[in-house]
Amino acid sequence: MAPISTSRLARRTVTPLIVVTMFGLVACNNSQESSDVQGTPPAVWTGSPAGNTPTTGPAGQHREGSAQVELKDPTGRRVGTADFATIGGRIRLTVDAQGLSPGFHGLHIHQYGKCEPNSTAPSGGAPGDFLSAGGHLHVGGPDQHPAAGDMTALQVSKDGTGRLVTTNDSVTMDQITGKAVILHAGPDNFANIPNRYQVDGVPGPDAETMSTGDSGPRIACGVID
Repeated sequence: MAPISTSRLARRTVTPLIVVTMFGLVACNNSQESSDVQGTPPAVWTGSPAGNTPTTGPAGQHREGSAQVELKDPTGRRVGTADFATIGGRIRLTVDAQGLSPGFHGLHIHQYGKCEPNSTAPSGGAPGDFLSAGGHLHVGGPDQHPAAGDMTALQVSKDGTGRLVTTNDSVTMDQITGKAVILHAGPDNFANIPNRYQVDGVPGPDAETMSTGDSGPRIACGVID
């Protein structure tokens, strides 16, 4: 058999290396093209705009805005907290309370962020606890019913504690920031008075029931900021 020349051996050795090298280049480039700008990696979509990484709430939910509020009674005693958060385009409110009388307590967002005991309402009249906060918050007109600031009632157990988680899509964090959240002594009937009940011969809820829900005195208040 004729001996293999050195040049032929070199060609046999180099050819597989070239094939392997070319295959490696193809394998590295089959999913993403390189950038046209030297030294700049290709853009990668992360799911959110750069510089605008959202914060998250429970279970990774988008939390666009939040506020934690201390609820205090007219003596300044802390009786609970109200945690506001924007999740999925609506306000979520979580209330934890203690030291309250058992039963249902009306819960509303009021017009002004003033939690002053023994104060006078902006419209005047006799003084009372937290009247400085004004009436229920309306967004879009004073005839809105229920008011945008009306929330689900808080139910307090026999041991004086209560917890509520509810949502409201009638307001935004921007609209309630600087306002007050107030707990009342009694439940809010949301003016749900059938026409068979009459006041001074007039069927249905009267003006006071429409504006307050007959929920009674204001027993706790906190400013949303």
